[in-house]
Amino acid sequence: MAVILNIETSTNVCSVALTAEGMVLAHQEDMDGRNHAGLLSDYIKYCLDFAAEKELKLEAVAVSMGPGSYTGLRIGLSEAKGLAYALDIPLIGINTLKIMACQVMFTQELQGDEIFVPMIDARRMEVYTAAYDFALEDVMPQQPLILDENSYSDILADNANVLFFGNGSDKAKDVITSPNAKFIPDIVPLAIDMIALAEKAYSQRDFLDIAYSVPNYIKDFQATKPKNNVLG
Repeated sequence: MAVILNIETSTNVCSVALTAEGMVLAHQEDMDGRNHAGLLSDYIKYCLDFAAEKELKLEAVAVSMGPGSYTGLRIGLSEAKGLAYALDIPLIGINTLKIMACQVMFTQELQGDEIFVPMIDARRMEVYTAAYDFALEDVMPQQPLILDENSYSDILADNANVLFFGNGSDKAKDVITSPNAKFIPDIVPLAIDMIALAEKAYSQRDFLDIAYSVPNYIKDFQATKPKNNVLG
């Protein structure tokens, strides 16, 4: 399989991983805050230096496309684009919500009938979310969702094992009371969990246009205008 550099910057976690043949060869990550601009280049260099030392040829760059932090996504995609262009290698875009679902698939004991519901915290009671079956096919398409007692009601009524996870799931615990809902803590999108999705995209030649690709924000960024300071 291809040697791929994976970049994930969609939340407060910043991570980079060099992978090949389903294995993590080198990785760096920071979970302490939004310092992506200061860390990402060094993390990429660490992985590229490892590849050079082992005489590995980088064959693609994969980047988490969102949803998530507007700033974090822009930083990650900009770095990925620059690297892919400079090395003349393909650029792969990976959905952040599916990265989280893959982490749960590979780290939890599962029965095979689960529905995966990743949730990324937005403002107030809003989350970026989707729902997937075991094949990562949409049960509910990705969307911004304001949580209330009726959220996911159809999915919960039809499925006995609905797994909620991600930094938005803490808010969901207060409003979702179905016995079919199970909450998995400490799931964050990481570059090391991009392997399966990145390798699948590479094998299918599912590549992004380096010049025109943009992050998957789900909804437009809304800037707040400062109030006019009227001097009397």
